[in-house]
Amino acid sequence: MDNIFRIQARPSTAAIKELAASAGDDFTFIFTKPEELRPVDGALHRMIQVARYTGASMVYADHFSIKGGEESFSPVIDYQEGALRDDFDFGGLLLVRSSALKEAALEMDKEYKFAGLYDLRLRLSRKGSLVRIPEPLYYEVETDLRKSGEKQFDYVDPRNREVQIEMEKACTEHLRAIGALLTPPFKDADFSCGDFPVEASVIIPCRNRAATIADAIRSALSQKTSFPYNVIVVDDHSDDGTVDIIRGFEADPKLVFIQQGPGYHAIGGNWNAAISDPRCGRFALQLDSDDVYSDENTVQKFVDAFHEQRAAMIIGSYRLTDIDLNEIPPGVIDHREWSDDNGMNNALRINGLGAPRGFWTPLLREVTFPVVKYGEDYAVALRICREYRIGRIYDVMYNCRRWRDNSDADLSVEKVNANNLYKDRIRTWELRARMAMLSAK
Repeated sequence: MDNIFRIQARPSTAAIKELAASAGDDFTFIFTKPEELRPVDGALHRMIQVARYTGASMVYADHFSIKGGEESFSPVIDYQEGALRDDFDFGGLLLVRSSALKEAALEMDKEYKFAGLYDLRLRLSRKGSLVRIPEPLYYEVETDLRKSGEKQFDYVDPRNREVQIEMEKACTEHLRAIGALLTPPFKDADFSCGDFPVEASVIIPCRNRAATIADAIRSALSQKTSFPYNVIVVDDHSDDGTVDIIRGFEADPKLVFIQQGPGYHAIGGNWNAAISDPRCGRFALQLDSDDVYSDENTVQKFVDAFHEQRAAMIIGSYRLTDIDLNEIPPGVIDHREWSDDNGMNNALRINGLGAPRGFWTPLLREVTFPVVKYGEDYAVALRICREYRIGRIYDVMYNCRRWRDNSDADLSVEKVNANNLYKDRIRTWELRARMAMLSAK
């Protein structure tokens, strides 16, 4: 009979070693949920069968979820090289080749309190493939009943900081093992190059934001700076009155209004329209159309940080609020994982790098944004931090308003999977580029 073990979702290294020592058969089943395991008929046999067919180090499968008493199909996604997120969803049931499990456990030379399973699956990925079976093979009870938009900030919740530090260490060791670990120094950003009409531009892409666009524009236009700046608003075919609201600000000479032509642009395309415009400043600063800067000094702080830190990109901190600017949990998000010594590596583990973001325009024009609605800023940041410093501002720079019309407020399983699959793909491309760059040195 094949071994079946139940462990915590975030077990220690000691627990993984104990598990490995107890594994006696060819394959070991690991279940990470507190509820009873309910496989469908023939499920365990099917997982073993696929493991034998493929020679995989680990096999996982789609499943059914029972949430609030209702049953639904919960597909997971395929694993790839760049799927380095420690919150990658394999589902609760894993099948591990026992020989690979034992080898990995013997190699574990760091003792983690929370990152044992994460460390294990990274090591297993170096020994063989992690194979998904696109068949629903078991039932699991979903105990986290929050909407997708409420879950997405868990990885930066200050209450989980100790966990995140361990996950970062495990990922760093993995990157070292596969020849993808970056180390300073960085390339210098030469801010003297190029002629620009203003020092900075606040970029606000928007589509159908009649309820919030005025607040965003007003926040951007009210900035106090020691240099000239402008505000570039790019509208992507709004049909809810947004355009009329934007035009109401055209008397202000700092406002630059760009209306996109026909076709698909998405957020990435709207950003490209702004930064390629000759009126764009030396630094391009982000402000989403439903958010507001925290005070009138944000643009000045951004530009000062660029010159002080000689960075090609600056990431600030923000406060989560409701639509009325009342703080909501987890409050301030400051992405403390960003640092000169390891931030560019930890960027491959996390699903976002923080906000608001500021970019050095000449480099941004070279890199450009992918023309997508999701992950465009993450793709650019990964490319920049491969060679350039990303600076930090730990002051709260803007209020990120969470409300019913946020594009990620409550996504379906299919949409969450599509978003994660895309970001994993971005990470895979970046990982390969880094490995090629380092091997060529």
